[in-house]
Amino acid sequence: MTSTDFVPEAPVFLLKGREAEAALPQLAGLLRACVEDGAGIGFILPLSSKRAEAFWKRQVAAIEKGEAFLMVTREQGEVTGVVMLVPALQDNGLHRADVAKLMVHPDHRRKGLARRLMAAVDGLASSIDRWLLVLDTVTGDRAEQLYPTCGYNMVGVIPDYAYGSHGVLDATTVFYKDLRSS
Repeated sequence: MTSTDFVPEAPVFLLKGREAEAALPQLAGLLRACVEDGAGIGFILPLSSKRAEAFWKRQVAAIEKGEAFLMVTREQGEVTGVVMLVPALQDNGLHRADVAKLMVHPDHRRKGLARRLMAAVDGLASSIDRWLLVLDTVTGDRAEQLYPTCGYNMVGVIPDYAYGSHGVLDATTVFYKDLRSS
């Protein structure tokens, strides 16, 4: 995967490797705030700053290799939301990408940031010739209601898919979006 010239509309910004690395403390803080608020994004409480920052360091490495893209929203210089686009690397999947780690800081919700990040994901995916987007979310989570309003189609529900932030098994709902029909 190569770099892109895609430029999202503010307050969404596409971060390159060095920019993402410079934002590590803010990204870690956002991750911790969202997990502490109950977000089912792959972590179980308690989540230390060190572990949150280690997660983002791995993502920076993928960004630097061109294997992932990171977009953020900012307010007064602070990262308030994120979303990742992870293009499939397999030969038979060069038309698709995963949408991952959509998060908006609890203090910045209800401002339309998640919707703006999702719109930016569509533009970014199109700019790198990826037209099939796939994502999953905790069944019953607020994001489950967001995705259909962004053009995503529900595929189904997988029971007991993963442990939530409080250590209880949650179902996940899988969605897809075909940008050719958007």
